Amino acid sequence: MTNTAMTRTDVRDMYVVHRAFRRELGLLPGLVRAVAPGDTGRAAVLVRHARMLLQGLYLHHTAEDDLLWPKLLERCPPDAGLVHRMEAQHEQVEHLTGLLGPALDRWEVEARPAVAEEVASTLEALRAVLVEHLAEEEREILPLAERHVTQEEWDQLGQHGKGQMSARDLPLLFGSLLEECSPEERTMMLHVVPFPVRLLLRTVFARQYRRYVSEVRGTA
Repeated sequence: MTNTAMTRTDVRDMYVVHRAFRRELGLLPGLVRAVAPGDTGRAAVLVRHARMLLQGLYLHHTAEDDLLWPKLLERCPPDAGLVHRMEAQHEQVEHLTGLLGPALDRWEVEARPAVAEEVASTLEALRAVLVEHLAEEEREILPLAERHVTQEEWDQLGQHGKGQMSARDLPLLFGSLLEECSPEERTMMLHVVPFPVRLLLRTVFARQYRRYVSEVRGTA
């Protein structure tokens, strides 16, 4: 299945999602290292944020694993090597997030500097792998998806796994996506949600996200 130029799939939302992951993983290591030894309250705030981010990343990659790679392998055989490289990069990300889970558990309880450094350095390693992966995905995969995946199929990626997210985290994750959006991108992202939710995202949830992100970044 190949889209014509007139029906090219709109994949711009993926750039917005990638931008949020790059930003948050870029900020977290410094925030972790700045926590005073023994300050388990502050550590808990950052651990919650990291876990939410990692869960969002897991669901994002699971959607690609389940819904995108099989379609591209079927429809773009000459690019099978590229798709397999994407799968291998996902495995690298999964390995590092697996290391982060226990480290975050220990740091939340102890807030010891040595564990903070373990968390921060693993986050930096994760970001390095992820940044390389996202850049290649944007450069190579998204143009393929525009041509070989229908809009309906693409939209299913954004819905995949939503039921596995905490209800309290979904507005925060969406707020993270909207944080650096241009007006055009904001309109695009809000267009996919029902009107009542869209209204909440512009008002109640927007205020909730501003309070949350101020707490996370220590600017409250």
